[in-house]
This record gives sequence, C-alpha cells and structure tokens, in this order.
Amino acid sequence: MSLTDGSRSTRPRGESHPFVHRWDDLVPPGAKLVVRDVLLRLLAPAVALFLVILGIGLFIVGPLGSLQSESAVNRALQDTRTTTWDAVTAVWSHIGNTEIVIGVCVVMVGVVWALTRSFWVAVIPAIAITLQASVFVAATTLTGRPRPDVPHLDPAPPTSSYPSGHVGASTALYLTLALLCQRIPHRALRRVLTTVCLLIPLLVLYARLYRGMHHLTDVLVGMANGIVCAGLAWGWLKDRKTTRTASRGESAQTSA
Repeated sequence: MSLTDGSRSTRPRGESHPFVHRWDDLVPPGAKLVVRDVLLRLLAPAVALFLVILGIGLFIVGPLGSLQSESAVNRALQDTRTTTWDAVTAVWSHIGNTEIVIGVCVVMVGVVWALTRSFWVAVIPAIAITLQASVFVAATTLTGRPRPDVPHLDPAPPTSSYPSGHVGASTALYLTLALLCQRIPHRALRRVLTTVCLLIPLLVLYARLYRGMHHLTDVLVGMANGIVCAGLAWGWLKDRKTTRTASRGESAQTSA
C-alpha cells in the first residue's frame, strides 16, 4: 500500500471531494494556531458531544425506564445463537477490544507517518479514538445503564451498557482509516480497503448485540459517537490553504 505525501493530490481535481481530500495539500500552521485549532475544533465540540450523549442516556434510564422493549431485540438474537455463530461473533466482538483498537491504531499511525512523513496526518486515528474514549468513559460512568437481561457471551467490562465502547472505538478508528485510504492512488486497492474499513464497525455492532452485551440504543449511540469523533479528528486542523489561495487571487485581480 502506498500513500502520497502531504504535498501531492492523490486523485485528479475533478474527482476530489473537499472534505475527503482536505489533507492532500494542507500545510500545518504554527504552534499557536495548532493549539487554537485543538481547543476550538476538538475539545469544544467533544464537550458538546458528551453533553448530548449524556443527555440521551439519562433520558433513556430515567423517563423512558431503560427502554425495556429493547430487550426483545436481544432475546430475538439470543434465539439465533449457534455454536458456529458464537465463535464467529467472538472474533468480531474482540476486534473492538481496547487492546486491539490501540494496537491497530499504533501500527497504522506508524505506517501512515512512514508513508507520508506528515505527523499531522498520521495522528488522525489516535485523535479519533482518544476523543471517542474520553466521551465514552465520561458518559458511561454517569449513565450507569444495566446490560441486557440475557446470557452474556463476553466478560462484562466495568463500564455500564450505554453507550457501546467497542462499537464507538472501532467506528472512530476504522472510519478514519477509510478516509486515509482515499489517499491511495491505486483505485481497486483503495476501494477494497475502504469497504473493509467500513464493514468492520458493523460487524462489531452486530456481535455486541448478538452476544447480549448491549441494548440497541447503546450500539447506535456508540456508533454515532465514533462517527462524530472521526469527523472531528479528520478536520482537526483548519484548512487554511483555501484562504491563502483566495487571497492571492484577489491580489492578482487588484494588480490587474
């Protein structure tokens, strides 16, 4: 696999999407602007995200009475359990374990940095899972939702059921990797790897439901947490090249 460095576009301009390919020509700003971007583009939105997720969770365990009707989903999946699917979903569920997510992230940060020599691009997956974990830990601690009332096929971690950390972490990690895959020049390889990265969080989501570890809203909110954190991580530095280009264009018009 090869990734272009930060100074070259990976696809023709006509095929580029501004958000997906925002890192192709981005030059990192000075330290003060980086700090400002971290505060305004990462920390402030993450706090807002936490408040929204916490509010939903408290509403579920409070006025909605933990949405007991969700147990029907877990019981229906319990009825489909077989020895084969128990083994398959064990692998899928394990993909979202903390040690696996961190291990894959560390490896991919190293790979992306080696291929691009752009640390500001390489750290994107690490930023995504860090944001997700921070929001998840705070929300799950304050919500304290019990796990589904069905046999659990995985050891229950000390955190509560809401939101799903496995789904959130795998979504944050593999969505950022899917975005990074768009920098791969080879079209077939880019599409295959993108599909795999987008499929993995869905497998983890199904496995956590099947194995009785989460309610439906737990995994859906967990996935939403991962998606938002991946988006925040992907845009963690403001794209200032557009502003500079526009300024140069205005100067040229003024001179003419």
